[in-house]
Amino acid sequence: MPEPTADGRHVHHGEAPGPEVAERRRRAVLAGHHDDEATARSLLADPEAVVRAAAVGALERMGTLTDDDLAHALADPDPAVRRRALEVVGSPGALARPGVAVVAGASLPDLLADGDPSVVEVACWAAGEHPGLAEVLVGPVTAVATGHDDPLCREAAVAALGALGHDDGRAAVLGGLAERATIRRRAVLALAAFEGADVEAALTAALDDRDWQVRQAAEDLLGVEGQPD
Repeated sequence: MPEPTADGRHVHHGEAPGPEVAERRRRAVLAGHHDDEATARSLLADPEAVVRAAAVGALERMGTLTDDDLAHALADPDPAVRRRALEVVGSPGALARPGVAVVAGASLPDLLADGDPSVVEVACWAAGEHPGLAEVLVGPVTAVATGHDDPLCREAAVAALGALGHDDGRAAVLGGLAERATIRRRAVLALAAFEGADVEAALTAALDDRDWQVRQAAEDLLGVEGQPD
C-alpha cells in the first residue's frame, strides 16, 4: 500500500536494492548535493531504475536537468523513473521553465493512460499543476476520473480537474460526488473552480452527506454553518 505524503500524494516502494545498486544510488544522490553533474549524468543510463531515478533528481536539484533529459525519463521503461520525472514536471522550479510545459503537453496524455496505476496517480497530480495545458489535459484526466479501476487514480484525477478548472471536466467532478468518501471530498473541493446552478445544487446536497468531511467542505464553500453531530 502506498504511504501518503504531506501533500496527499503517495510514495510507492519497491524491493530494497542490493549493496552495489545502493552504492550507485548514493553516489547519484550525493552528486546532486555536491554539484557533480558529470557523475549524475553518467548514472542516467544505469541499468537499475532506482539509480536512474536518483540521477534525475540530482540533476534537477543542480538545475542541470535538460528538457531532453526530462522527456527521456518520462518515457523510461520503469515506472519508478517515470514517477520521479513526473514529480519534476509538477515541481515549482520546473514550472518556471517554458520548455517543461512543452514536454508536459507532449508526455502527460500518454502517462495519464499508463499501465501502472502509481504512474497515473502522479501524472494526475502533475497535470493539475499545469492549468495552462487544460485544453490538452482535461480529456485524459477526465477519462481517469470516470473510468480508472484504481480509486486513488480517480481521486487524484478529480482533484486535478478542479485545479485545471476547465468546464469540460465539470461533469466528471460532479460525478465524483457519487463515489466513495475520499473521492467525494476531493469532488466537493474541486467544485470551487466551477459555477452554475448544478454546482450550487450539488454542494447543497453535499450538506447532508454521511461523511462529515464532505459536509464540512460543502459548508465552507457555501458559507453556511452546519449543525453539530
